Amino acid sequence: MKNSIFDLTKPELEAIMLNNGFKKFNATQVFEGIYKKKVECFDDIVNISKDLKKFLNDNYEIRYLDVIEALKSEDTNKYLLSVRGSTIECVLMSHDYGKSICISTQIGCNMGCKFCESGKLKKIRDLTPGEIVLQVLTIERLENIRVSNVVIMGIGEPFDNFANLVNALAILTEPKGIDLGSRKITVSTCGIVPKIKDFANLHTQVNLAISLHASNDDLRQKLMPISKAYKINELMESIDYYISVTNRRVTFEYIMLLDINDSEECAKELASLCKGKLIYVNLIPYNSTSDSQFKRTSKERITNFYNILVKNGINVVIRKEMGKGIKGACGQLKASYEREVK
Repeated sequence: MKNSIFDLTKPELEAIMLNNGFKKFNATQVFEGIYKKKVECFDDIVNISKDLKKFLNDNYEIRYLDVIEALKSEDTNKYLLSVRGSTIECVLMSHDYGKSICISTQIGCNMGCKFCESGKLKKIRDLTPGEIVLQVLTIERLENIRVSNVVIMGIGEPFDNFANLVNALAILTEPKGIDLGSRKITVSTCGIVPKIKDFANLHTQVNLAISLHASNDDLRQKLMPISKAYKINELMESIDYYISVTNRRVTFEYIMLLDINDSEECAKELASLCKGKLIYVNLIPYNSTSDSQFKRTSKERITNFYNILVKNGINVVIRKEMGKGIKGACGQLKASYEREVK
């Protein structure tokens, strides 16, 4: 089986060109061909030699992902994509500022967060850099659009696939390629502390979001197994490090679960964690899944929680709900598809 050309960063392709008797600038020509001109075969790249075309055809392929299922609503489309015998999800959202896509980094997930449908989909493998990037390219091609923002918050834990994530980010932001601004990309992690520090040391402008979902260790350990390895104080220390190195704001994602993490006490604890730090809180109404263990917090309780944070000087927003009627929760479409085919 040929390798996907989409797996290669520009520096990697430059090295391949030089090692095989071609010129370094040929990598730029290939990148511009596949990402700017969106050619469907190497022979359509008009400014490269026949020898290079043969080399590329012999060793690589230009192949997009297959769309198995698409669910659409007024402002949100959800897609189930085929990836080498398995499936992944991505979600396209329409905002007043453009088109945003939420993409996956793994087939399944080993983090096991209790409220997350993806957490029930055991990890099969990491996605390659190309498979991460191709979610964007496939949907752009399918819908004839240009994506303005990428959120890496789908199935899988991005920092559990760190090397491939970093290469995918390099491809997404390459000026001779997709050329997406770093600040238009957000990576979300459930809190793998060493990788947060590694990510800070990359000095990228990519945004960082933390799936927090609880205001103290006891509660977070009940909801998120990762917190047994990394306590909240360790997580906060890594966030302080990230902010000190990058001078960039961190977003806390906080799903509101009825009678679990939505009390006034939790709001005050969360405010205490955030106070004086470059942190922005995103309160998320729970999107019900097949697990009836968790229920949606009422609008009144969410508003009360929000008001407590505001009174404590915390930057906070209540996320607008999108995709509620189309299996919008992460992993729902994949899970329902796999139940149907079994």
